[in-house]
Amino acid sequence: MNGAWILVILLGYFGLLMLISALVGKQKGNNGFFTGNKKSPWYVVSIGMIGTSISGITFVSVPGMVRDNGFLYMQTVAGFFVGYILIAKILLPLYYRLNAPSIYVYLKERFGSRAYKTGAWFFLISKAISASIRVYVAALILHESIFSGWNVPFGVTVIALILMIWLYTFRGGIKTIVWVDVLQSLCMIGALVLILFQLGKTMNLDVAGMVKTVGSSKYFNLVEWSDWGSRQHLFKQFFSGIFIALVMTGLDQGMIQKNRTINKLEKAQKNMYYYGFAFIPVNFIFLSLGTLMYIFASQKGIILPDSSDEVLPMLATQDYLNTTVTVLFMIGIVSAAFSSADTAMTAMTTSFCVDILEKENDVKTRQKVHLFMAMLFIVIIFIFRAANSTTLIDAIYVMVSYTYGPLLGLYGFGLFTKKVANDWYIPIIAVSSPILCYLLQVFSNRYFGYQFGYELLMLNGLLTFCGLWFSSLKKSVHGNQ
Repeated sequence: MNGAWILVILLGYFGLLMLISALVGKQKGNNGFFTGNKKSPWYVVSIGMIGTSISGITFVSVPGMVRDNGFLYMQTVAGFFVGYILIAKILLPLYYRLNAPSIYVYLKERFGSRAYKTGAWFFLISKAISASIRVYVAALILHESIFSGWNVPFGVTVIALILMIWLYTFRGGIKTIVWVDVLQSLCMIGALVLILFQLGKTMNLDVAGMVKTVGSSKYFNLVEWSDWGSRQHLFKQFFSGIFIALVMTGLDQGMIQKNRTINKLEKAQKNMYYYGFAFIPVNFIFLSLGTLMYIFASQKGIILPDSSDEVLPMLATQDYLNTTVTVLFMIGIVSAAFSSADTAMTAMTTSFCVDILEKENDVKTRQKVHLFMAMLFIVIIFIFRAANSTTLIDAIYVMVSYTYGPLLGLYGFGLFTKKVANDWYIPIIAVSSPILCYLLQVFSNRYFGYQFGYELLMLNGLLTFCGLWFSSLKKSVHGNQ
């Protein structure tokens, strides 16, 4: 199947997204855009959130990481599940009690306006970078597989993808995304499972054969507890997973904005439990795909690229497997990337309008901001293309450790102490903590040979927490937090 037919299939997929947007995105004000009118069924939100979390980066990076780390990523995934339970029990009741379009309103009530703006800005910076990297994956794969052969510049591919996302989100916002992402999640999971079966078929393996091959392979190592210096140690990975889930879902405007479209807290908590549990088998399938992928390459004598992020795209888009795998891979990548980026673009628009500009009800301002966010994605993608030198999923988690750490410290201090931090000092503390965290990382690696992994997030949050503690006033907060 040539590139033209793949393009036709992807355009048909985009047409479905536009149809859903036209059916559910009709509205006059900002209520539907920001809150979805609070009429979303919890199970619909739960399915859509899977696609939002499992981005195009997951599609290429998680199978690829099997070469170096085997199944050790499941240690982090187990931590994710615990984190989702904590979100349901601690953070969701807080957000439903606030009843505000933005979750960062809590910081204003707890600390003051400077903490409020600081939290919103840290979210905007983090989300802009992470979401742009996710779109970059889809753009790069599509460009190298199809458009580069037609001499289409990479920039045109990026602009076309961002334009598509903007078109089906600019009118309906989160109301549209809740339903669109159901289709995208199902397409992504369906593509993953079908690619796995197609690969197994190529290797003459049935289901039992695939299970036996994966389970007996050298890659099937689930736990690392012998080397404390390793970034993959169980303790580091598990607890990092808990805190990554807390910040990337519980303190993320986009993920909580989806939850807040559910009308009752109990249903939103049920959504979080089911969504968190579904994350475990889906990631296990990704790693199983990676295992079979490397075994297949070894059997066929295929020379693989040095970057693990390039292995699955190479096998799926070149002549090593059949054209069905190529189409499924393209659909999976695009649906996963769109599902992450559309939520991010809408969440950033919401936060900027509500938190920064404080214009919650101004439709024209919201439309201008939404267009600006789309343009910002394009700029960041170009910068990342020029500067990236690490695996994509690692780049995401390292970046999160620096940008979400202050949010973790702010919310932790607010929820679990009664002290009042000095609002004047909070922006300084929030900026200083990541800088100090980076210096500690460099010092530790240089003089002690200890490499920080994703536990940087916990260290960053702790530094912010300590800074808030020392800046706190003598009086305490009374009443509800």
